[in-house]
Amino acid sequence: MRQFNEPGADPGASFDLFVNQARKASRFLKALSHETRLLILCLLTEGEKAVGEIETILDLPQAVVSQQLARLRQDQLVVTRRDGRQVYYRLANEQVTAVMGTLYDVFCRPLMAREQGV
Repeated sequence: MRQFNEPGADPGASFDLFVNQARKASRFLKALSHETRLLILCLLTEGEKAVGEIETILDLPQAVVSQQLARLRQDQLVVTRRDGRQVYYRLANEQVTAVMGTLYDVFCRPLMAREQGV
């Protein structure tokens, strides 16, 4: 097995950090494993969206969208901004953006190209 530490560092501490990162990755992937949450994240890859926009685009009831957005907030995959009565959502950070960008490139871009005859 590969070493997770620098020479002279505490191997237990380095391994604990590695395990902690694996837990974070596992939580992240669990959040992506729900189809509605994944659709919401894909939409937010295009940029910030209001809750109403997400509901309309996905043609889902407000309660369903709100429940999934709450889970994404809890998992720290999205952040909010309020403007008057509107609440806007966007991807939380560069890590989420990078993963969603990769998923888009692998699964969505080929479909879009095929539909556009490219």
